[in-house]
Amino acid sequence: MTRLPKPPHDPIEDFLAMLAAERGAATNTLAAYRRDLEQAQASIGPLGDVQKSDLAKLADIWSALAPASIARKASALRQFYGFLIEEGVRGDDPSGALPKPLARRPLPKILSHTQIEALFDRAEFEAEGETPAAVRLLLMLELLYGSGLRASELVALPLAAVPRDAPFLTLTGKGGQARMVPVSERAKRVMTRWLALREAGSRHLFPSRNGRHLSRVRLFQLLKALAMRADIPPEAISPHVLRHAFATHLLEGGADLRVLQTMLGHADIATTQIYTHVDAARLVKLVNERHPLGAGYDRAQLARSRGGE
Repeated sequence: MTRLPKPPHDPIEDFLAMLAAERGAATNTLAAYRRDLEQAQASIGPLGDVQKSDLAKLADIWSALAPASIARKASALRQFYGFLIEEGVRGDDPSGALPKPLARRPLPKILSHTQIEALFDRAEFEAEGETPAAVRLLLMLELLYGSGLRASELVALPLAAVPRDAPFLTLTGKGGQARMVPVSERAKRVMTRWLALREAGSRHLFPSRNGRHLSRVRLFQLLKALAMRADIPPEAISPHVLRHAFATHLLEGGADLRVLQTMLGHADIATTQIYTHVDAARLVKLVNERHPLGAGYDRAQLARSRGGE
């Protein structure tokens, strides 16, 4: 029997397999890496064989892109070549020829407490009639803002994640990491209302008509439509914005950053520090009120405490 030769390894596939197995990369993350790497390969040829001069061409090819997009694509390629070097596939690192844009990560959009109240007022008013769609939307709003869930985590919630006695949701986040997030008493009351209204037969908390779960696209549409009915610009609202509002408002209320990191499911505290935003005016006020040289600090008391030094 003649043995067929083994097909050559695809370095991109090997790299993506490593990300999935060793780093627990999520499906969406893997798809983004694949897209960036395959687009670069379509432009300059097989990535495993290209030289610095080939990579340098990407600066012109990417010239019309935003700095953040260029930085993301370049990062994917740098990690890819780092992997090839570690695996002994290449002895050199051509990624030094990649463009290095000064991409500053923007702060997420911010919702004020007034806007959050307007959003909930409208959702609660519409849910008074106990129509399934309105109660479902109110519950999703409660979990996005009250528990800080990601859009993908929310729509895919299984019924098994719904708390019975414990005030927590158990869910699987990015990279397959399981975590528990708190559920407020308000959200639990709305959850009870929704469970009495939802159609049975699905393992998902928010089933769709096709037998699966509600899509992220549909969630975006529902939130933006609610924002319009609440007299809030629809471009100001998204599941990510509500998650950010959850984090920001908890920090403003004095929450510990490490606790917030756990609730958000961030592997690195640096992600939490970038993702959250503390109002600059609040920091100034804190310094003025608490720092020994601040305007509101009793300097006479400070002198007395030093014993007249």
